Amino acid sequence: MFAEKKWYAVYTRPRWEKKVSYLLNRQKIENYCPVNKVQRKWSDRKKIVLEPLFTSYVFVNIDESQQLSIRATDGVINFVHWLSKPAVIRDEEIETIRQFLNDFSNVQLEKIPVKTNDTVKIIRGALIEQRGLVVATKNKTIKIRLPSLGFLMYAEVEASMVEIISSEGVPIYNHQQ
Repeated sequence: MFAEKKWYAVYTRPRWEKKVSYLLNRQKIENYCPVNKVQRKWSDRKKIVLEPLFTSYVFVNIDESQQLSIRATDGVINFVHWLSKPAVIRDEEIETIRQFLNDFSNVQLEKIPVKTNDTVKIIRGALIEQRGLVVATKNKTIKIRLPSLGFLMYAEVEASMVEIISSEGVPIYNHQQ
């Protein structure tokens, strides 16, 4: 019987995200270390550098039988746990991270508590037809919640790129009024 692969988050030693990804690639283990394009400024120059988006996190797509070999990989501390079990990350969330990083640079993360908010659908742009939860809006900034990880990503986008599908006890606001 073929075991089903799922995405998991592993916690790495500090500043070892790219090295762990490299070591997992050498073991032919599918993994994803999201990197963010960030402009750094020194006294004499500016440069775009690739930094891991999630500090000390790398995602692995494995079946349960591979968990022990992942833990044995140099630089891996443990799996990220939720309710005493390794947290499973939905495929859609990994794809959302990939698309978001492809479309935006200087993406930032903000740690959030997981709670219910408005459901929206993106109606224009690269993420068209994607659904998600709005956790906050301010001017041209939208925040997309990744509930499996307890993080949200945010970047500047036009408010006209989303429409509210449902709202839980909050009046629906039409930004075009």
